[in-house]
Amino acid sequence: MSDLTADAVATERPGAGNPAAPGGGRTVAAAVPAALVARLASGVTAAGDPDLVETVAPLTGERLAGLPQSTPADVEVAFQLARRAQSAWAALPVRRRAAVLLRFHDLLLRRQDEVLDLIQAETGKARLHAFEEVLAVAMAARHYGRAAHTYLKDKRRGGALPVLTHTVEARRPKGVIGHISPWNYPLELSVGDALPAFAAGNAVVNKPDTQTALTALWARELLVEAGLPADLWQVVIGDGPVIGPAVVEHADYVSFTGSTRTGRDVAQRAAARLVGASLELGGKNAMLVLSDADLDAAAAGAVRACFSSAGQLCISIERLLVHRSVADEFLERFAARTRALRLGGGLAYGADMGSLVSVRQLETTTRHVEEAVKAGAVVVAGGRARPDLGPFFFEPTILDGVTPEMAVCAEETFGPVVSVYRFDTDEEAVAAANSTPYGLNSSVWTGDRRRGRAVAARLRTGTVNVNEAYAAAYGSVGSPMGGMGDSGLGRRHGAEGILRFTEAQTIATQRLMPIAPSFGLDDKQFAAVMTGGLRALKALRLR
Repeated sequence: MSDLTADAVATERPGAGNPAAPGGGRTVAAAVPAALVARLASGVTAAGDPDLVETVAPLTGERLAGLPQSTPADVEVAFQLARRAQSAWAALPVRRRAAVLLRFHDLLLRRQDEVLDLIQAETGKARLHAFEEVLAVAMAARHYGRAAHTYLKDKRRGGALPVLTHTVEARRPKGVIGHISPWNYPLELSVGDALPAFAAGNAVVNKPDTQTALTALWARELLVEAGLPADLWQVVIGDGPVIGPAVVEHADYVSFTGSTRTGRDVAQRAAARLVGASLELGGKNAMLVLSDADLDAAAAGAVRACFSSAGQLCISIERLLVHRSVADEFLERFAARTRALRLGGGLAYGADMGSLVSVRQLETTTRHVEEAVKAGAVVVAGGRARPDLGPFFFEPTILDGVTPEMAVCAEETFGPVVSVYRFDTDEEAVAAANSTPYGLNSSVWTGDRRRGRAVAARLRTGTVNVNEAYAAAYGSVGSPMGGMGDSGLGRRHGAEGILRFTEAQTIATQRLMPIAPSFGLDDKQFAAVMTGGLRALKALRLR
């Protein structure tokens, strides 16, 4: 296809035809015109006559945009501008800062079609999956817009000496956050993570992935319209190995989402400077279908879990662990739903799955499937690229008979591929789910919610969804989300999601007497009085 036509192209079920997914009646070029690209690109911090890098529309392979590239010197300037803006921003009351998030919430919902076009054009994902980003960001904006003052307000703590010591825990902004965001969820993982940083009184220097930088720049423009000072959010663009270290070098705190390999490097660089970092990294997430699960619900959930955003979701499922007694029946239902999925490239709702983002993702996905099949795995559904639909389309794929030596068993595919494994006991399933160094997300399906929560408690992942794929835990923005093991450090959402961008400060005010010998007591008498006091406090069950 040379462009997006009025009708989105649909895949065939292997062996049968599917109805076409609706198209949008617009080409990518019409949805992302040169004037829009130029306007958004002006938000990049890049001085002089910068080099341009071209991005490609995954749905068509056509040129999408030419974007200015920042240099390490530009990164330094971005931090200088952000730091100057941050001091005035931090001086504002929390509720005034939070009000910007609430205005942004309303603007985002009102103008969501604009950013849905951008997300689809830059990532190739289906529109429904692009909408998940709008939903997630709006929920985070509302949550921190309403709750930031509660998280950040001064909190009275027990003093060294009851009544005599007045102690308060205060929260101060870190300063300028270095925020490195990936391509797969360009709205949610750029502005979604920046919102609590702004609410806490920080500035942000954001390095989005170049492929999806237009979405981040659009979000910045909208947030400025909502009242954010323009210099408070700086955007720099460039090669990760060049610009990424420059961001870490100047940041007061680093927020990173990406691969485990790069995350380790970011952590080491931040540690060398004694600045903190939060890292959401890779995963090889498992879904457990227990013997008493509703198989229709589980099959529908597995489709969402495995194939949302063409599997290019950090918390998507790549391993299906199914109780042997229901495995064949479940697999039959899951495969039927998978074969019926409509692949489409239109800028409109209707397609069930879109494209992979790049040739690199296509190559990894293809390699994992082909190597597994060559080694004896069986393709239950899908299994092939679809160049007839677009350059990076790949069918949603189910593999059975995968063994440990196959790359697809342990390596993160980050594509629409899932492997099925069977188990006999809950203990066996838990052990298999926990058998990787990753620990990001998992899913448990059962007819007994108490049993589901009991199994969930034994899974070593930062989030667990019972009878849902991933959205229940991720959408619970009042609770923390993040990874264990090789899946990262720190959390987004909830209290931890905003407090990570602050420094804790204790202010203790002493009155009437010092914590030292006084009122004529000598050292020995002071020690005796304090010893008696400590015993009395314990007896009174005081902290």
